[in-house]
Amino acid sequence: MLKKIGLLLIFILLVGCSLLAGTHELSLTGLQQGDPNHWLVLVKVRLPRTISLIIAGGIISICGKIMQHMMQNKFVASESIGLTDSARLGILLVMLFLPNASNLIRTTAAFVFAYAGVLFFLFLSQFLPKKDPMMLPLTGVMFGNIIGAISSFLAYRFQLVQNVSSWLQGNFATIMVGQYELLYLTIPVFGLLYFLAYEITIAGLGESAAKSLGINYLFLRFAVFALVAFASSVVLLTVGQIPFLGIVIPNMIGMVFGDHLKNNLVLISFAGSAFLLLCDVLARVVIAPYEMPVSVVAGVLGGCCFLILLLGRKFR
Repeated sequence: MLKKIGLLLIFILLVGCSLLAGTHELSLTGLQQGDPNHWLVLVKVRLPRTISLIIAGGIISICGKIMQHMMQNKFVASESIGLTDSARLGILLVMLFLPNASNLIRTTAAFVFAYAGVLFFLFLSQFLPKKDPMMLPLTGVMFGNIIGAISSFLAYRFQLVQNVSSWLQGNFATIMVGQYELLYLTIPVFGLLYFLAYEITIAGLGESAAKSLGINYLFLRFAVFALVAFASSVVLLTVGQIPFLGIVIPNMIGMVFGDHLKNNLVLISFAGSAFLLLCDVLARVVIAPYEMPVSVVAGVLGGCCFLILLLGRKFR
C-alpha cells in the first residue's frame, strides 16, 4: 500500500512540475493574482501538454503489458514486433498520395498498416522456437527494420525524409489546444482492455488452456491486438514514437507489485505517465531555454532501465 501511495505522490509531483516548467514564466503567484498571460500559457499550452503526456504514457505502457501477456514474452512491445514501423509506413503512404488528408484518414491508414503488420508477425511467430524468450523480440526488431527500410527508401525517393522525421519523432513541444484531442480516443481503449483483463489473463496461459475454459482464443487475440494497434497508431500520429516505454514500465511494475494483470493495469498507467512526465520535464530543462525531443530522453533513461532488466534476468 505504501508503494502505491508513493507512486501516486510521485505522479502528482511530476504533474505539478510539468505544468510549471518551461521557457515561458509561469508561477503559482501569478495564477493566484489572475495574470492573464500566466493563465493563457497554462490553459492553452501547459495543461494540454500535461494531459497528452499522461494519456500517451499510460496507454503505451498498458499496450506493452497486454502484448507481453498475450504473447507470453516479457520483452515484447510495439517497437519490437514491427507495429510502429508498419504504422509509419501507412502514414508515409498517405503523405505521398494524399498530402492534404485529414488526421482521421492518417489515423485510419496507420491503424490498418499497424494491424496488418501485427497479424503478419503473429503468423511468423508460429515458426519460431519457443525455448529462447529473446528470439521473438529479436525477430520482431528485424521484421520492423525491414519495414523501416522500405519506409526510408520511399522517404528518400520522394524527398520526404525531413517531413517524416519531424512528424514521427517523439516530441510534445508543439502540443497545444486543438492538437492533442485525438488522444482522447485511446481512453475507451483502456476501458475495453480493462474490461477484458480476465479473458486476457486466461489467454496468456495458452490457446489450449483458454479454450478449455470457454474463451474464444482466436477472436480475443484478434480483437485485443486490434485495440493495441489502434491506440499505438493514435499516439504515434499525435506525439510520435516513444522508445522503451512499453517494455520497461510493465516489467518494473511486475517486479515490484507482481504479475496480476487486472490489478496492475492502473498502476502501469500511472507509472508510464510518471515516466513520460519525468522525461518531458528533463527535455525542457537540460538545455534550457532550448528543448530536446522527449524521445531522446526516453531513449536514454529507458535504455538504461532495459539494460538493468536484462542484467537482472541474466544473474537472477
